[in-house]
Amino acid sequence: MKNIKLFFLISILHLIGYSQSSKTVTIGILADKSFEETIPLLTKLKAEIKGVVGQDATIVFREALENEFDVEKAKSNYKTLVNSDVDIILAFGVINTIIIDKEEEYPKPVILFGSANSDFYDFPEGQKTSEIRNITYLITPFSYTDDLTVFKTLFNYKNIGIIVDDFIPEILPINKLFDDYFAKNDGSYKLIPLPKNGNISLDLNGVDAIYLAGGFYLNDNQFKSLVTDINLKKLPSFSAFSKEDVEKGILASNQPETNINQFFRRIALNVESIINGVNLSELPIYLDYKNELSINSSTAKQIGFPLRYSMLANVDFISGSNDVNTGTSYSIIDIMNGVVDKNLSLENERINIELSNQDVKTAKSSYLPDLSASATGLYIDPKVAEISNGANPEFSTSGSVTLEQVIYSESVGASITINENLQKAQEEIYNAAELDALLDASVAYFNALILKTNVEIQNQNLQVTKKNLDIADQNFIAGESGKSDVLRFRSQLAQNTQSLINAENQKQQAFNAINQLLNNPINTEFDISDARISEGIFINYKYQDFLEILDDPKLRPSLIKFLVEEAKRNAPELKNIGFNLKATQRTYRLNNLGRFVPTVALQGQYDLAFSESGKGSTIPSGFAASPDGTYNVALNLSVPIFQQNQRNINRQTARIQEDQLSVQKENVELNIERNVNDILLDLINQIANIEISKISEEAARESLDLTQNAYSQGAVPLIQLIDAQTNYLQAQLARATANYDYLLTSMQLERAIGYFFLMNTEASNQDFIQRARQYILNNN
Repeated sequence: MKNIKLFFLISILHLIGYSQSSKTVTIGILADKSFEETIPLLTKLKAEIKGVVGQDATIVFREALENEFDVEKAKSNYKTLVNSDVDIILAFGVINTIIIDKEEEYPKPVILFGSANSDFYDFPEGQKTSEIRNITYLITPFSYTDDLTVFKTLFNYKNIGIIVDDFIPEILPINKLFDDYFAKNDGSYKLIPLPKNGNISLDLNGVDAIYLAGGFYLNDNQFKSLVTDINLKKLPSFSAFSKEDVEKGILASNQPETNINQFFRRIALNVESIINGVNLSELPIYLDYKNELSINSSTAKQIGFPLRYSMLANVDFISGSNDVNTGTSYSIIDIMNGVVDKNLSLENERINIELSNQDVKTAKSSYLPDLSASATGLYIDPKVAEISNGANPEFSTSGSVTLEQVIYSESVGASITINENLQKAQEEIYNAAELDALLDASVAYFNALILKTNVEIQNQNLQVTKKNLDIADQNFIAGESGKSDVLRFRSQLAQNTQSLINAENQKQQAFNAINQLLNNPINTEFDISDARISEGIFINYKYQDFLEILDDPKLRPSLIKFLVEEAKRNAPELKNIGFNLKATQRTYRLNNLGRFVPTVALQGQYDLAFSESGKGSTIPSGFAASPDGTYNVALNLSVPIFQQNQRNINRQTARIQEDQLSVQKENVELNIERNVNDILLDLINQIANIEISKISEEAARESLDLTQNAYSQGAVPLIQLIDAQTNYLQAQLARATANYDYLLTSMQLERAIGYFFLMNTEASNQDFIQRARQYILNNN
């Protein structure tokens, strides 16, 4: 739906030919300025007028006269049409509105639809027509003052910046309007003129909020730049125009999507009335529709604007344009890489690997030399020392150095081998934990996507309920339904609001889970990028090709067999069992024949006497003095004969453990085979669900539209409309989640086969695919 401001400035650029008819009516157009975007609107307006007038007259359109926001030129253009052969004048734009409204009389019928809002019309209360010959207005519920009041309920601004086109203060008493308003209400304002030259570098300093009441001529890039400047300064903003501005990044607006068909139909009916002889002074001037407050939730997050749950029942929340910067956004690869790098559980497993590596170092250190030194101070009974002939003096100090070196030990060698295998087994525990963490990351990512989508769908459902409530109100006023219908939809509105609150909280819990996986502070704000089958990073997830293989009775068994073999080859659980089995077998050999292998060790010691004194320290004559330093070297061989039967018990235990590991291996292999088969069946279900959900959603949406129309005409009961809405809600949820469920099931299959495509290089992935194709070809 185009923004209403485009319609305000609509202009006609081509002369329209006309067919032969009994009566020819020439229509002249006055516009402030034309835009490229107004050309499609022109086509619709022409078609609507001709369609309504039908065969009553032949309509001829003159080329539009534009004033380029120049008052004098606007006056000249109006006089030109008045003095020409046109029968009806259509005037659009604020300049034309002001100029023509000041005329005292109207020689030719004028339909006036400008952007000067209801604040500047001073019709007596209860007056519903212009009561002035040859002129009628199309007055909509636009009001600067009403907007400022609504904005105040959202944000308690103190000094608001009001952006207006620089020519507006010259032709409208806009300063007086705002002066009078703020004299009666809290706060102040700063008028910020927007020049016609397109320079949007505005002075936004000194204000705490922005009210956008101008910018008719801004193109998309200029408008985007203006919104970016506002949001970068964290200023809450409010648009005087339609919901489209909110979708482009403005925080809020009280205007709904423009019902351009309603405007065109009113203009066409007015033209028809003129042709049928009705004077414009008798036609209604008000074009009523219900204001709808909308808020861009992405902009709110960007500028730190608090969103309250109390708003949900009365506000239409919009996710916002993709151009709105919402900060950090994670893709599934970002989350998976983050888990590998920062997850605390994986960090704990990495520490376990380091500890097991220390056990290997400890075992290997048994082959390193054991060197020790000692010093001794000795005091001996002097009586004994005296008769020792100098061999044992009363006082002596000495030292010794001892060296032990294991040359070969079966138990040491076994310990090294066992710990090395246990260390490798620990690495496989980590690999399994990493695969589980990657799957957990995928589950958290897709759960968050599902719940994020659920919020959007629940919000859409809330808007449908609001629309149904409007229809029920209109039916009640028209006497076509009872008060019970209105009360029922009000009750449903409360229920839908609660559902939206629950959905938002569930989404936040899912985001908390991602923060935990990434070891982020739980309150870290981020967004997640969407995921689509066969798009972006999932471009190679071609489920249709996969379905063709699964659906072929000849190819499916080969594919399953390949994936099972691949899973067994990659499974860290099986590798872990294999290393534990090697360690157990080495333990068995040690306690079997290995116990008869002798341990060979080299021992050496050197002793040195430092000092001797007291009795017995003097060597009698005739006795040889003992040397100060002595040494000895020994080669030791030892064989355990009987160690309380521990060797036999250890050997039996190792055999039992070996049998246990063999059973575990068979069980793991069986689980792998079952998981692969079950997940492949789930994938078939998910693929079918994707296709079925598309059809279901389209049918449910069409059914809801038809039922709403029928209910508005009193043709169907309320319960049928509620059922249609519920069916559409469920179909939307099914369609939205089918895509994510398939991709999540694919990630579960990748975990089962121990190979995540997203975590490997393109070359590795292509090699995997080529091996799969070759395997299937070889087996068929």
